[in-house]
Amino acid sequence: MRLYGIRGATGAQNTKESITKNIIELCSKIFKENKILAKDIVSIQFTLTKDLTVLNPASALRKGGDCGIDVSEVPLFCSQEVDIEGSPEKMIRVLITSYLEDEANVKPVYINGAEKLRPDLKIK
Repeated sequence: MRLYGIRGATGAQNTKESITKNIIELCSKIFKENKILAKDIVSIQFTLTKDLTVLNPASALRKGGDCGIDVSEVPLFCSQEVDIEGSPEKMIRVLITSYLEDEANVKPVYINGAEKLRPDLKIK
């Protein structure tokens, strides 16, 4: 096993429902695409843009419902994204630090408008 950082992002509206739905969808896809097990996760870090103010994405993941694995024991952390002029609004980014097989083919996940953050990636 080797330690990896798996990235992703999603767009969301500034409502509890939208943030929860989009975080659950994002994390579910990352967990599934990368075959991540809860026992192998070291931590999950979120950042969100300053215009998303109604809900912490870590809380959304913890309380939001089924994301494919039990994250109740996983350390979660959230901070505000650096406010850079011209950056996309209403974005939530995630970095999942997890152990995976040595030669894992890590798959980042960018959805719901966040694809524009990584035009260098060929995202389905």
